[in-house]
Amino acid sequence: MKTSVDVTLKEYDLELLEGDYDRISFFVEDVKKMDSICGRVNKLTKGAIFRAISSKEFEKKSCGDVLTLSFPNFLQTKYLDLVKWSKSGTPNDARKAGVNLAKKSNHSRVLMCVAAQNFSEELMKGYLLRRYEFSNYKSLENKDMGSVILMLKRPKNFRKALLETKAIVDGVFFTRNLVNEPANILNTVEFSERLKGLSSLGVDVEVLEENKLAELGMNALLGVGQGSANPSKIVIMSWNGSSKKDKPLALVGKGVVFDTGGISLKPAGGMEEMTMDMGGAGVVAGTMLSLAKRKAKANVVGLVGLVENMPSSTAQRPGDIVKSMKGDTIEVINTDAEGRLVLSDILWYTQERFKPACIVDLATLTGAIIVGLGYENAGVFSNDDKFCKSFLEAASQENEGAWRMPLSAEYDKKLKSRLADMKNVGGRDAGAITAAQFIQRFIKEDMPWIHLDIAGVAHTKTESKYAPSGATGWGVMSLNRLVSEKFENNK
Repeated sequence: MKTSVDVTLKEYDLELLEGDYDRISFFVEDVKKMDSICGRVNKLTKGAIFRAISSKEFEKKSCGDVLTLSFPNFLQTKYLDLVKWSKSGTPNDARKAGVNLAKKSNHSRVLMCVAAQNFSEELMKGYLLRRYEFSNYKSLENKDMGSVILMLKRPKNFRKALLETKAIVDGVFFTRNLVNEPANILNTVEFSERLKGLSSLGVDVEVLEENKLAELGMNALLGVGQGSANPSKIVIMSWNGSSKKDKPLALVGKGVVFDTGGISLKPAGGMEEMTMDMGGAGVVAGTMLSLAKRKAKANVVGLVGLVENMPSSTAQRPGDIVKSMKGDTIEVINTDAEGRLVLSDILWYTQERFKPACIVDLATLTGAIIVGLGYENAGVFSNDDKFCKSFLEAASQENEGAWRMPLSAEYDKKLKSRLADMKNVGGRDAGAITAAQFIQRFIKEDMPWIHLDIAGVAHTKTESKYAPSGATGWGVMSLNRLVSEKFENNK
């Protein structure tokens, strides 16, 4: 399925305004003094633009909002989109403008005039992100995503930025596509095959099968998938863009392709949404694609644990005790607290094999984080203030909601087990925190680590800032920026 929109850069030329497009958009910064584009369109429409931008309706709009004129006289275009702008406009305002234009531009041929726009990169990022559709299984859906002609004064100066923007957007789309896929299509085998495709971009891809996982002692991870006919796997994606002596940043993702809850079966209502329980793995995969496409000058390794949590005669039971790769024993109180079991073994393996500089793990881990933070922010847990601050700054710059949550030894008593070294759940209260405390037990003492609980932000029932309802791709942009600003060797 094609999800990206074709973008063509054109030199600033007022004659383009008279072409045959579905939509023409341009920015209005000063109502009293129209720029050359605004003035030309106003002349062609016999003063319609001046009347529109002088209206109360346009006055009430904020920076980045859009007023649309339909079927303007004396122009071939069907719609004119007037973007309200201000000299004090911010990058987020530009991205907002792109999103607003994209919502109006479905399957359209668009001329976007941004000659006097300072944040063209953010404008296009917002536009391209919001033009996403997932229509694989709609037989009558219009597959034509349309196209954009971007008119600039110096298009040559924007080509590199556009390529980088498209690399980031492609990574977000890759994540969204994976998260939106139904589980009968995206099982563990198909998931691993799609990740193997990253090798065409220069990513080294390795798949660890069940026999190897058993040999390594990954009984916590294997226990989660033992009730499924689909084999459990770990896929390792390595991007080596820097010197071999540079320790990599490690990204680790939970990839539960479907989560029934296992023997601790979830309620039927809403269970169909558990196709998104591989969201953490999806974000890791999308980030690796973006880094490879823009040829990031950093070493990054992404590891994802692909399992399916099903009830069957071979499924793990509440009360079972498993021994992790680290050697700690875990009493499984609730088989629906499976993500932390998957992460525990992968995190230990990551540290043992790759000895990374830092680790970020991502998981749609707990409903408790949604209770605490809603669908606007991911929960951020960390043992390293400096590393955590770097990520939060990156997330803030990308306008992806993230909020730091506490970690404390005070919560550890809730994980005490009568029979094993620990339980896999600590009760209803502070559920997201005790889950993070559990995962921290598999992080070595001197390892900078961030745990991202993305249960509320990976998939939404209503549209989010940059996506229609469904998968959001949250985290790809933030992690890409974190790599760019803190790990690339040219910084």
